[in-house]
Amino acid sequence: MELFTWNEKYSVNIREIDDQHKELIGMVGQLHDAMRQGKGKQVLEEVLRNLIQYCRTHFATEERLMKANGYPGYETHKAKHDSLTNKVAEIYRQYQDGKVTISLEVMTFLENWVDKHIMGADKQYGPFLNSKGPA
Repeated sequence: MELFTWNEKYSVNIREIDDQHKELIGMVGQLHDAMRQGKGKQVLEEVLRNLIQYCRTHFATEERLMKANGYPGYETHKAKHDSLTNKVAEIYRQYQDGKVTISLEVMTFLENWVDKHIMGADKQYGPFLNSKGPA
């Protein structure tokens, strides 16, 4: 069972971004499933590491599109990306050091952040980028 799943309400009507959001939501669900099933540290670490890398790839895609189209909220949006990347990287470091576990609290943070980020900041750039034509 996933913590949350893709829903059309998350669509920004840009196929590349929507596909990446689907993947990102799936990876959070994969991490949640591994945690719930009591998978070993190595499995959890690999899933978390993949999630961090995918976030970086996804954020780079969004930032490239925003910058190329002159999105006026680019700097603010990028700062939100940087903040999440730093937070998840810190969770990963603490997990490796045995200072934090992949708990329901961590999963709730990830779910809430992804949900709020897509429904808030990403929904703001969607109409702007769509007005510029196909990405």
